[in-house]
Amino acid sequence: MLIGIVTVQLSCKTESGKGAEVTVSTEIATADSTWEVDFFDDFNSFNEDHWQDQRIWVNNEFQCYVPEGEYGTREVSDGSLKLKVIRLEEELPCDNLDKHGEQHPDTRYVSSRIVTKNRREFVKGKWTARLKIHNNGQASMFPAWWLLGAKNNESPVQEADENICWPMTGSGEIDIFEHHGDHHKDRFTTGAIKSEGECDKGDWWSMRKDFPATLDEYHEYSVEWEGSDLVYRLDGEEIYRNEGQGDKYPEPMFAILNFAKITDSPMEGTWVMEVDWVKHETLK
Repeated sequence: MLIGIVTVQLSCKTESGKGAEVTVSTEIATADSTWEVDFFDDFNSFNEDHWQDQRIWVNNEFQCYVPEGEYGTREVSDGSLKLKVIRLEEELPCDNLDKHGEQHPDTRYVSSRIVTKNRREFVKGKWTARLKIHNNGQASMFPAWWLLGAKNNESPVQEADENICWPMTGSGEIDIFEHHGDHHKDRFTTGAIKSEGECDKGDWWSMRKDFPATLDEYHEYSVEWEGSDLVYRLDGEEIYRNEGQGDKYPEPMFAILNFAKITDSPMEGTWVMEVDWVKHETLK
């Protein structure tokens, strides 16, 4: 960030009546500040230096997250990433565990969830993904693009400081894009999860809001820290703001892309979230 130095001279009198001058300098961000890209993935391949699979059972989801794109659940082709929910012919055992160690029941649905956890983690800045949803609006469809604090204690735990429960500071959650197919066809939800100060207790509703978008067309979905606010943008235009919440998320955060199925209702075809690129930027 380009910095301007502002110098202020203050005059005052001492007890002896003599004058004194005090010079104060402070740094402020100037209008010349620019965003600098420090992470970019355009999915010409699946880069394991950027992403890893995360196989965890949450939100009473019906699908099983499988590794390495098994059953065709993760595909990189023609310059984009495709994450898919696929219905198998029969139920199979699922080895996904929830945060309390409970194993997922047998299921016929499989999908993919990838994260930049311990690959690319950043404090604040701006995260953006360009993505679209195929066959959107079906009941129980739940694709998402979101952030989680890097000290989160959910699997895979790979570093000693990954010991903070959701959604406490260090394990906070910011949802940039979620599509709830049960409720709307061409709408998505964005906003932060407010911590209620205890493990597993978060306010899902007061800081999130739905917005219209043609989900089967590419759009850019982003969140940025602007002073103490979180600003959400669709194709570069501000659509929502969590005022005063930016400083509630001071931790390094990693990005998540996943496609879940949240009820056992029938599904038509294969569900696909196609991602053109993901990037993080820092203000310089």
